[in-house]
Amino acid sequence: MDYILYEQNGNVATITINREKALNALNSQVLDELNATLDAVDLATVRCLVITGAGSKSFVAGADIGEMSSLTKAEGEAFGKKGNDVFRKIETFPIPVIAAVNGFALGGGCEISMSCDIRICSDNAVFGQPEVGLGITPGFGGTQRLARLVGAGMAKQMIYTARNIKAADAYRIGLVNEVYSAEVDADGNVVKSAQEVMLAAAQKLAATIAKNAPIAVRNCKKAINEGLDADMDQAVVIEEKLFGDCFETEDQKYGMAFFLDKNKEKVKEPFKNC
Repeated sequence: MDYILYEQNGNVATITINREKALNALNSQVLDELNATLDAVDLATVRCLVITGAGSKSFVAGADIGEMSSLTKAEGEAFGKKGNDVFRKIETFPIPVIAAVNGFALGGGCEISMSCDIRICSDNAVFGQPEVGLGITPGFGGTQRLARLVGAGMAKQMIYTARNIKAADAYRIGLVNEVYSAEVDADGNVVKSAQEVMLAAAQKLAATIAKNAPIAVRNCKKAINEGLDADMDQAVVIEEKLFGDCFETEDQKYGMAFFLDKNKEKVKEPFKNC
């Protein structure tokens, strides 16, 4: 891989988009490598995935304008499909995915973050869909996911104006779950940068998720995602089936037996994912 770094630490894996000189902009090669990396994740051992960008300036600054500038109508549609296919794979990935956003998350960068289950960011993060200022629309799901996350009115304002928003506003409108700032000592000296604090928080959050019963967590993700696209009568049926699917798994039997065990000195063992 030229542009994707992959690291697994226990049950948590981290994908880093590593095209720092181009502010981690997404070209066809980056998308292909990201797609291949997702396919290679060992779902038997990885229980939560973190996606971030290399360097201190940018998560993902967007799709590669140099590549897009000469596309024909048909090529533009095909490029949009390539991005949408990868981002949809992230959105429907069996395990939870956390976007750890530092710096620019513009265009395709905002869109890839929105395909993740959870978004956290450092206080220098900047989000936006600037495409109409370039004569195009968002092409990797931005018109669809942004409206679902922050409401149609706010999404239309962001997209129509092509104006970026800072981390505090992203938190205010519900685009991100948490914003992290630098850690300073009593004299005001920076001990850890905001990016370092945010990445540590992402790993901690991922590890917390990974400790829970993997089959149950996967089924929760599936229930939420599928339920949001259904009416309530259909949605509760989806939940019922996925709820029932957890029973008779080893994790369910162990988890409930441990809860009912009166021996409070007993140490809980890791779930087996079966």
